[in-house]
Amino acid sequence: MDLHYVRQGSGRPLLLVHGIGGSWRSWNTIMGPLAAEREVLAVDLPGHGASPALAGENSIGTFADALTAFLTEHDLLGIDAVGSSMGARLVLELARRGGVLGAVVSLDPGGFWQGWQIPVFYHSVAVSQKLVTALQPVMPALMHSAVGRTALLPQFSARPWALDAQQSTDEMYTLAHTPVFGEMLDQLAHGEVQKPAPRGSITEPLLIGWGRQDRVCLPSQSELALIKFPDARLYWFEHCGHFPQWDQPAETVRLILAVTGRRAFTDADLAPRKKPASTAPTAPRTAVIGAGLALLAGGIWLLAHRKKSA
Repeated sequence: MDLHYVRQGSGRPLLLVHGIGGSWRSWNTIMGPLAAEREVLAVDLPGHGASPALAGENSIGTFADALTAFLTEHDLLGIDAVGSSMGARLVLELARRGGVLGAVVSLDPGGFWQGWQIPVFYHSVAVSQKLVTALQPVMPALMHSAVGRTALLPQFSARPWALDAQQSTDEMYTLAHTPVFGEMLDQLAHGEVQKPAPRGSITEPLLIGWGRQDRVCLPSQSELALIKFPDARLYWFEHCGHFPQWDQPAETVRLILAVTGRRAFTDADLAPRKKPASTAPTAPRTAVIGAGLALLAGGIWLLAHRKKSA
């Protein structure tokens, strides 16, 4: 399958794989610094961005097959890879299969939830996507406001007010305009569980990074991830939500370059020298909460109005 992709920089190739409802633009916060040292290829997964959907089932398995076919077609088998969220699950699956990827960095991978965590993940993300879709007419204005980002994005970021406005706008657009979103969300929550990779089966560097404040893939899920991938090293991002490339971009770049460069490092070598500024929007906390409730109420009204008009 011919997936759309963007290529930047020069050097040893590095593949970037975005999450559900994203696109290659999900990596805009770190593509420049990575491309200064590597040839970076950021793909749009099937049914995301500018890539067409698969003809049949959309699942982790079929997406992994599509990525393998893409890498084979472009003579890129063995490429180092970084994945985020669903993309992090995909690069783990490809590492498990063997012979597809080189060094792998998996950032906050989905698919390691159990029990009550499954419906919480499914329904919270489904509601968020529906709200974002309903608010599309006013989304650019909301994302260019620190209060708007704080009200809408706390599920995905530990510091939503500090996110780049255009990055947030792009992500909210693709989240609302991904035709396979519903199917992939159901597959992530209720589809085939991630198969394990026995100890010693993955010989290339493998690192799983996790945000301490991840509210999509809870930090406790890292325990199961390490049980299923015992060859992996775990790295914690402090003051970070579901997307380290958003909340801690410089640290994420250092981590990716160290792992894929096969360099020895300690966690202290990569951690920020100082705690990131935590200054919230200038609006009072009650105003931020009120804005969030107003957005939620407005989104619910829009959804109800659309159903009545249908």
